Amino acid sequence: MNTILFAITTAAFLGLACAACGVQATQTDHPASGPRYSRSGYDLTPLSQGQIAEIVKTLTPDQVRVTQQAGTEPAGTGALEHEKRAGIYVSAVGGLPLFKSSAKFDSGTGWPSFYEPIDPDHVILKTDSTLGMERTEVLDARSGAHLGHVFDDGPPPTGKRFCMNSAALKFIPDGSPLPPESRPVEPQVAYFAGGCFWGVEDLFERTPGVMDAISGYMNGNTENPTYKEVCTDTTGHAESVKVVFDPKRVTFHDLLGVYFTHIDPTTLNSQGPDFGTQYRSAIFAANATQKDEAEKAIKELQTSPKFAGKKIVTIVEMAKTFYPAEEYHQDYHKKHGGSCLMPR
Repeated sequence: MNTILFAITTAAFLGLACAACGVQATQTDHPASGPRYSRSGYDLTPLSQGQIAEIVKTLTPDQVRVTQQAGTEPAGTGALEHEKRAGIYVSAVGGLPLFKSSAKFDSGTGWPSFYEPIDPDHVILKTDSTLGMERTEVLDARSGAHLGHVFDDGPPPTGKRFCMNSAALKFIPDGSPLPPESRPVEPQVAYFAGGCFWGVEDLFERTPGVMDAISGYMNGNTENPTYKEVCTDTTGHAESVKVVFDPKRVTFHDLLGVYFTHIDPTTLNSQGPDFGTQYRSAIFAANATQKDEAEKAIKELQTSPKFAGKKIVTIVEMAKTFYPAEEYHQDYHKKHGGSCLMPR
Protein backbone atom coordinates (compact mmCIF):
# COMPACT_ATOMS: atom_id res chain seq x y z
CA MET A 1 0.00 0.00 0.00
CA ASN A 2 1.23 3.50 -0.82
CA THR A 3 2.62 5.14 2.33
CA ILE A 4 0.46 8.24 1.96
CA LEU A 5 -2.67 6.14 1.58
CA PHE A 6 -1.59 4.10 4.59
CA ALA A 7 -1.18 7.26 6.65
CA ILE A 8 -4.63 8.46 5.71
CA THR A 9 -6.34 5.14 6.39
CA THR A 10 -4.77 4.94 9.82
CA ALA A 11 -5.70 8.57 10.51
CA ALA A 12 -3.48 8.44 13.55
CA PHE A 13 0.05 9.32 12.52
CA LEU A 14 1.89 9.51 15.86
CA GLY A 15 -1.30 10.63 17.59
CA LEU A 16 -0.94 14.14 16.17
CA ALA A 17 -3.62 16.79 16.15
CA CYS A 18 -5.47 17.78 12.99
CA ALA A 19 -4.74 20.92 11.09
CA ALA A 20 -7.93 22.96 11.05
CA CYS A 21 -8.59 25.28 13.97
CA GLY A 22 -11.69 25.73 16.02
CA VAL A 23 -11.83 22.72 18.36
CA GLN A 24 -9.62 22.44 21.41
CA ALA A 25 -7.98 19.09 22.11
CA THR A 26 -7.48 17.78 25.60
CA GLN A 27 -3.85 16.78 25.06
CA THR A 28 -1.57 19.80 25.17
CA ASP A 29 1.89 18.35 25.75
CA HIS A 30 4.43 18.23 22.96
CA PRO A 31 6.33 14.93 22.84
CA ALA A 32 9.88 14.97 24.18
CA SER A 33 10.97 11.78 22.45
CA GLY A 34 12.29 11.52 18.91
CA PRO A 35 15.00 13.51 17.18
CA ARG A 36 16.20 16.71 18.85
CA TYR A 37 18.09 19.59 17.27
CA SER A 38 20.18 22.41 18.66
CA ARG A 39 19.65 26.03 17.82
CA SER A 40 22.77 25.89 15.63
CA GLY A 41 21.39 22.98 13.62
CA TYR A 42 23.03 19.87 15.06
CA ASP A 43 21.28 16.57 15.69
CA LEU A 44 21.15 16.05 19.46
CA THR A 45 19.18 12.82 19.38
CA PRO A 46 20.59 10.79 22.30
CA LEU A 47 22.87 7.95 21.26
CA SER A 48 21.59 4.51 22.16
CA GLN A 49 23.41 2.36 24.67
CA GLY A 50 24.46 0.12 21.82
CA GLN A 51 25.96 3.03 19.89
CA ILE A 52 27.83 4.25 22.95
CA ALA A 53 29.14 0.74 23.65
CA GLU A 54 30.58 0.53 20.15
CA ILE A 55 32.27 3.93 20.52
CA VAL A 56 33.68 3.01 23.93
CA LYS A 57 35.47 0.06 22.33
CA THR A 58 37.58 2.57 20.36
CA LEU A 59 38.58 4.71 23.38
CA THR A 60 41.70 4.54 25.49
CA PRO A 61 41.45 3.48 29.14
CA ASP A 62 41.86 7.12 30.23
CA GLN A 63 39.08 8.22 27.90
CA VAL A 64 36.78 5.52 29.25
CA ARG A 65 37.58 6.43 32.86
CA VAL A 66 36.88 10.12 32.26
CA THR A 67 33.87 9.97 29.95
CA GLN A 68 32.09 6.90 31.32
CA GLN A 69 33.11 6.94 34.98
CA ALA A 70 33.26 10.72 35.59
CA GLY A 71 36.98 10.57 36.22
CA THR A 72 39.40 13.50 36.20
CA GLU A 73 42.81 13.45 34.55
CA PRO A 74 45.69 14.80 36.70
CA ALA A 75 46.31 18.52 36.22
CA GLY A 76 48.84 19.34 33.53
CA THR A 77 48.75 15.91 31.91
CA GLY A 78 46.13 16.47 29.22
CA ALA A 79 47.29 16.64 25.62
CA LEU A 80 45.00 19.56 24.75
CA GLU A 81 45.84 21.97 27.58
CA HIS A 82 48.42 23.81 25.50
CA GLU A 83 46.80 23.36 22.08
CA LYS A 84 47.06 26.78 20.38
CA ARG A 85 45.85 26.10 16.85
CA ALA A 86 42.54 27.39 15.50
CA GLY A 87 39.82 24.77 15.32
CA ILE A 88 37.03 23.12 17.25
CA TYR A 89 36.89 20.68 20.12
CA VAL A 90 34.40 17.84 19.74
CA SER A 91 33.24 15.14 22.12
CA ALA A 92 35.41 12.03 22.17
CA VAL A 93 32.16 10.06 22.42
CA GLY A 94 30.10 10.74 19.33
CA GLY A 95 31.82 13.81 17.89
CA LEU A 96 29.37 16.54 18.88
CA PRO A 97 31.10 19.96 18.52
CA LEU A 98 31.49 21.50 21.98
CA PHE A 99 33.95 24.40 22.01
CA LYS A 100 35.72 26.75 19.58
CA SER A 101 39.38 27.58 19.93
CA SER A 102 38.37 31.26 20.01
CA ALA A 103 36.70 30.62 23.41
CA LYS A 104 39.77 28.90 24.89
CA PHE A 105 41.95 30.66 27.45
CA ASP A 106 44.89 29.86 29.69
CA SER A 107 43.36 29.44 33.14
CA GLY A 108 46.58 28.23 34.78
CA THR A 109 44.68 25.32 36.29
CA GLY A 110 46.25 22.52 34.26
CA TRP A 111 43.12 21.70 32.23
CA PRO A 112 41.80 23.05 28.90
CA SER A 113 39.49 25.93 29.75
CA PHE A 114 36.81 27.71 27.73
CA TYR A 115 34.54 30.62 28.57
CA GLU A 116 31.54 29.32 26.57
CA PRO A 117 30.39 26.33 24.52
CA ILE A 118 29.71 26.44 20.80
CA ASP A 119 26.01 26.18 21.57
CA PRO A 120 24.41 26.02 25.04
CA ASP A 121 22.24 23.18 23.73
CA HIS A 122 25.34 21.00 23.24
CA VAL A 123 26.09 20.64 26.93
CA ILE A 124 24.06 19.51 29.92
CA LEU A 125 24.79 21.10 33.29
CA LYS A 126 24.18 18.89 36.29
CA THR A 127 24.69 19.38 40.04
CA ASP A 128 27.56 17.25 41.35
CA SER A 129 27.96 16.68 45.10
CA THR A 130 30.30 13.68 44.97
CA LEU A 131 33.27 15.32 46.75
CA GLY A 132 31.31 16.81 49.62
CA MET A 133 31.01 20.11 47.80
CA GLU A 134 28.48 21.30 45.25
CA ARG A 135 29.89 21.67 41.76
CA THR A 136 28.34 21.85 38.29
CA GLU A 137 29.17 18.90 36.10
CA VAL A 138 29.25 19.31 32.31
CA LEU A 139 27.99 16.49 30.09
CA ASP A 140 27.89 16.00 26.33
CA ALA A 141 24.24 16.52 25.35
CA ARG A 142 24.24 13.78 22.74
CA SER A 143 26.16 10.96 24.41
CA GLY A 144 25.87 11.91 28.08
CA ALA A 145 29.67 11.60 28.41
CA HIS A 146 31.32 13.36 31.35
CA LEU A 147 33.41 16.30 30.15
CA GLY A 148 34.43 18.19 33.30
CA HIS A 149 32.96 21.01 35.40
CA VAL A 150 32.08 24.66 34.99
CA PHE A 151 32.98 27.39 37.50
CA ASP A 152 32.14 31.07 37.95
CA ASP A 153 35.72 32.36 37.83
CA GLY A 154 36.24 32.74 34.08
CA PRO A 155 36.97 35.81 31.96
CA PRO A 156 34.52 38.15 30.22
CA PRO A 157 32.17 38.10 28.48
CA THR A 158 30.61 35.14 30.33
CA GLY A 159 32.58 34.92 33.57
CA LYS A 160 32.51 31.14 33.19
CA ARG A 161 35.35 28.61 33.18
CA PHE A 162 34.46 25.36 31.50
CA CYS A 163 37.23 23.21 32.92
CA MET A 164 37.42 20.22 30.58
CA ASN A 165 39.36 16.97 30.49
CA SER A 166 41.51 16.53 27.39
CA ALA A 167 40.53 12.85 27.41
CA ALA A 168 36.90 13.84 26.84
CA LEU A 169 37.69 15.90 23.76
CA LYS A 170 39.06 15.56 20.25
CA PHE A 171 40.60 18.55 18.48
CA ILE A 172 39.91 19.19 14.80
CA PRO A 173 42.09 21.99 13.38
CA ASP A 174 40.70 24.46 10.89
CA GLY A 175 41.08 23.18 7.35
CA SER A 176 40.65 19.54 8.29
CA PRO A 177 37.45 17.81 7.13
CA LEU A 178 34.84 17.28 9.78
CA PRO A 179 33.64 13.70 10.22
CA PRO A 180 29.92 13.21 9.49
CA GLU A 181 29.04 13.03 13.20
CA SER A 182 30.54 16.50 13.74
CA ARG A 183 28.67 18.26 10.95
CA PRO A 184 25.40 20.16 11.30
CA VAL A 185 22.25 18.83 9.67
CA GLU A 186 21.70 19.85 6.05
CA PRO A 187 18.01 20.74 6.29
CA GLN A 188 15.42 21.01 3.56
CA VAL A 189 12.26 23.13 3.54
CA ALA A 190 8.67 22.51 2.54
CA TYR A 191 5.60 24.75 2.65
CA PHE A 192 2.07 23.68 3.51
CA ALA A 193 -1.23 25.55 3.81
CA GLY A 194 -4.29 23.90 5.31
CA GLY A 195 -6.54 26.25 7.21
CA CYS A 196 -5.42 28.18 10.28
CA PHE A 197 -1.64 28.09 10.46
CA TRP A 198 -1.70 27.60 14.24
CA GLY A 199 -2.86 24.04 13.72
CA VAL A 200 -0.62 23.24 10.75
CA GLU A 201 2.41 24.53 12.64
CA ASP A 202 1.46 22.51 15.70
CA LEU A 203 1.00 19.41 13.55
CA PHE A 204 4.46 19.56 12.01
CA GLU A 205 6.21 20.60 15.21
CA ARG A 206 5.06 17.27 16.63
CA THR A 207 6.49 15.32 13.68
CA PRO A 208 9.81 13.57 14.38
CA GLY A 209 12.52 14.87 12.06
CA VAL A 210 11.03 18.36 11.77
CA MET A 211 13.54 20.90 13.04
CA ASP A 212 11.28 23.96 12.95
CA ALA A 213 7.83 25.03 11.80
CA ILE A 214 7.10 28.71 11.21
CA SER A 215 3.71 30.30 10.58
CA GLY A 216 3.49 32.83 7.78
CA TYR A 217 1.90 34.05 4.57
CA MET A 218 2.81 33.19 0.99
CA ASN A 219 1.87 33.11 -2.69
CA GLY A 220 -0.10 36.33 -2.56
CA ASN A 221 0.16 39.56 -4.55
CA THR A 222 1.48 42.07 -1.97
CA GLU A 223 4.76 42.37 -0.11
CA ASN A 224 5.15 42.06 3.67
CA PRO A 225 1.47 41.43 4.43
CA THR A 226 0.13 41.74 7.95
CA TYR A 227 -2.37 39.39 9.55
CA LYS A 228 -5.02 42.11 9.40
CA GLU A 229 -4.45 42.56 5.67
CA VAL A 230 -4.49 38.84 4.94
CA CYS A 231 -7.77 38.50 6.86
CA THR A 232 -9.46 40.88 4.38
CA ASP A 233 -9.20 38.01 1.85
CA THR A 234 -7.87 40.47 -0.74
CA THR A 235 -4.08 39.98 -0.68
CA GLY A 236 -4.15 36.51 -2.18
CA HIS A 237 -1.93 35.03 0.53
CA ALA A 238 -2.52 31.70 2.19
CA GLU A 239 -1.89 31.10 5.86
CA SER A 240 1.08 28.77 5.45
CA VAL A 241 3.75 27.00 7.42
CA LYS A 242 7.41 26.76 6.51
CA VAL A 243 8.62 23.32 7.59
CA VAL A 244 12.36 22.90 8.10
CA PHE A 245 13.18 19.21 8.22
CA ASP A 246 16.04 16.78 8.47
CA PRO A 247 15.86 14.60 5.34
CA LYS A 248 17.79 11.85 7.11
CA ARG A 249 14.98 11.54 9.65
CA VAL A 250 11.85 12.36 7.65
CA THR A 251 11.28 12.72 3.90
CA PHE A 252 9.08 15.11 1.95
CA HIS A 253 6.96 12.07 1.07
CA ASP A 254 6.50 11.42 4.79
CA LEU A 255 5.44 15.04 5.32
CA LEU A 256 2.84 14.70 2.56
CA GLY A 257 1.42 11.73 4.45
CA VAL A 258 1.19 13.73 7.67
CA TYR A 259 -0.42 16.66 5.86
CA PHE A 260 -3.09 14.68 4.04
CA THR A 261 -3.92 12.68 7.15
CA HIS A 262 -4.85 15.80 9.07
CA ILE A 263 -6.58 18.14 6.65
CA ASP A 264 -9.67 17.79 4.49
CA PRO A 265 -8.36 18.24 0.93
CA THR A 266 -11.88 18.33 -0.55
CA THR A 267 -13.12 21.65 0.88
CA LEU A 268 -12.50 24.66 -1.35
CA ASN A 269 -11.07 27.75 0.38
CA SER A 270 -12.05 26.44 3.79
CA GLN A 271 -10.92 24.14 6.53
CA GLY A 272 -13.15 23.30 9.44
CA PRO A 273 -14.76 26.52 10.68
CA ASP A 274 -12.41 28.77 8.68
CA PHE A 275 -13.53 30.21 5.33
CA GLY A 276 -11.73 32.37 2.78
CA THR A 277 -8.97 31.99 0.21
CA GLN A 278 -6.38 32.51 2.95
CA TYR A 279 -7.51 29.14 4.36
CA ARG A 280 -7.13 27.19 1.10
CA SER A 281 -5.31 23.88 1.16
CA ALA A 282 -2.11 24.16 -0.84
CA ILE A 283 1.36 22.71 -1.16
CA PHE A 284 3.93 25.28 -2.23
CA ALA A 285 6.79 23.29 -3.70
CA ALA A 286 10.32 24.42 -2.95
CA ASN A 287 11.61 22.73 -6.11
CA ALA A 288 10.44 20.79 -9.15
CA THR A 289 10.98 17.44 -7.43
CA GLN A 290 8.62 18.38 -4.60
CA LYS A 291 6.06 19.64 -7.11
CA ASP A 292 6.13 16.36 -9.04
CA GLU A 293 5.90 14.30 -5.86
CA ALA A 294 2.97 16.31 -4.48
CA GLU A 295 1.05 16.11 -7.76
CA LYS A 296 1.64 12.36 -7.94
CA ALA A 297 0.42 11.92 -4.36
CA ILE A 298 -2.79 13.82 -5.10
CA LYS A 299 -3.49 11.70 -8.18
CA GLU A 300 -3.02 8.53 -6.15
CA LEU A 301 -5.28 9.78 -3.37
CA GLN A 302 -7.97 10.83 -5.83
CA THR A 303 -8.28 7.24 -7.06
CA SER A 304 -8.49 5.79 -3.53
CA PRO A 305 -11.83 4.60 -2.07
CA LYS A 306 -11.63 7.27 0.64
CA PHE A 307 -12.16 10.02 -1.93
CA ALA A 308 -14.61 8.24 -4.19
CA GLY A 309 -17.16 10.81 -5.31
CA LYS A 310 -15.16 13.67 -3.79
CA LYS A 311 -12.80 15.98 -5.64
CA ILE A 312 -9.46 16.84 -4.03
CA VAL A 313 -9.03 20.60 -4.41
CA THR A 314 -5.61 20.97 -2.78
CA ILE A 315 -3.49 23.00 -5.17
CA VAL A 316 0.20 22.56 -5.90
CA GLU A 317 2.22 25.63 -6.88
CA MET A 318 5.86 26.61 -6.87
CA ALA A 319 6.70 28.50 -3.68
CA LYS A 320 7.05 32.25 -3.86
CA THR A 321 8.24 34.51 -1.05
CA PHE A 322 7.41 33.30 2.45
CA TYR A 323 6.64 36.08 4.95
CA PRO A 324 6.83 35.01 8.62
CA ALA A 325 3.72 35.93 10.59
CA GLU A 326 3.77 38.19 13.62
CA GLU A 327 5.46 36.82 16.72
CA TYR A 328 2.22 36.24 18.61
CA HIS A 329 1.22 33.69 15.98
CA GLN A 330 4.39 31.61 16.37
CA ASP A 331 4.16 28.48 18.56
CA TYR A 332 0.61 29.48 19.43
CA HIS A 333 -0.45 26.14 20.87
CA LYS A 334 2.80 25.71 22.76
CA LYS A 335 2.19 29.07 24.39
CA HIS A 336 -1.52 28.71 25.04
CA GLY A 337 -2.24 24.99 25.14
CA GLY A 338 -4.74 22.98 23.18
CA SER A 339 -4.46 21.94 19.55
CA CYS A 340 -6.63 22.09 16.46
CA LEU A 341 -8.72 19.09 15.54
CA MET A 342 -10.35 18.37 12.22
CA PRO A 343 -13.87 16.96 12.56
CA ARG A 344 -13.66 13.59 10.81
